[in-house]
Amino acid sequence: MLKQADQFRVDSNSFEPAYMELHRDGELWRRSLEATRALESCVVCPRDCEVDRLRDEKAVCKSGRFATVSSYFPHFGEEDCLRGWKGSGTIFFSMCNLRCVFCQNHDISHVPNGTETRPMILAKIMLDLQARGCHNINFVTPEHVVPQIIEALPHAVEMGLKVPLVYNTGAYDSLESLKAMEGIVDIYMPDLKFLDSELSKKYLKAKDYPQTAKAGIKEMFSQVGNLRFDENGLAKRGVLVRHLVMPGFLDETQKTMQFLASEVSSHTYVNIMDQYRPSGKVSNNRYIEINRPISKEEYDLAIQFAKETGLYRIDEKNPSIQISMENDFEN
Repeated sequence: MLKQADQFRVDSNSFEPAYMELHRDGELWRRSLEATRALESCVVCPRDCEVDRLRDEKAVCKSGRFATVSSYFPHFGEEDCLRGWKGSGTIFFSMCNLRCVFCQNHDISHVPNGTETRPMILAKIMLDLQARGCHNINFVTPEHVVPQIIEALPHAVEMGLKVPLVYNTGAYDSLESLKAMEGIVDIYMPDLKFLDSELSKKYLKAKDYPQTAKAGIKEMFSQVGNLRFDENGLAKRGVLVRHLVMPGFLDETQKTMQFLASEVSSHTYVNIMDQYRPSGKVSNNRYIEINRPISKEEYDLAIQFAKETGLYRIDEKNPSIQISMENDFEN
């Protein structure tokens, strides 16, 4: 797999997930109780709805006492450093605290489709994915169910969980929730979308997204630092930032790369994504300005902007690695 500089390497033989130390100290159980109490007047995400989710009251995220899981499986579409040769163990939570008009998962992110999942069941899902060989547990859209994840985790650890945890977020997280996850999450993977408040209001339905996302990413970095890999090229700990290039908004890409390079780290590992397609509420009559894929020229410029800021750890799919890993999986 990918070779990484020594400064970003960890030894897989000595590595253990961050949550193991908290569990040995009894801190994980304490966090679990504290996180659950936070549901009583919910400010788990920046929406600050203050409903009593312990009594199953619901607001923006349409999620009550327990998390709703849409699906879970070994995911082979993630970055090479996450999917490896046996997949990233993704758990897709229903609903999202953002309302991106172009959401490609709007059928689960905007509608509460899925199964209400109590803590012990969620713990067993993690163990099932680990038993299937997944290299990590990847929580997708976890922003509104942080307490439920923390509540389930001690059970999973006591049943034998021992792989890294990935926090796969749209970056609309409260600092309180992120601080509750300190020492629990190994890999933070925020998707940094827009840094303009009016664009965020129009396309994400969250005007405060830019300052919230920037503060959150800084907090993530303060906890786990730059992304680091083992000798097989698998990500073990750190921050991996995703940025979806949007048609006609290369200035947002440029601002995003400048923020990461100057305010986070010039060593930030970035996946600059080219897979935008009109989806969700985007149609010929609505949001017509983004009703097209991006061009090759736009994507090339996005990569150029990143490099001009000094960012150099840019995720790339390696066809030869993909073939090698698929062969290993078949064998």
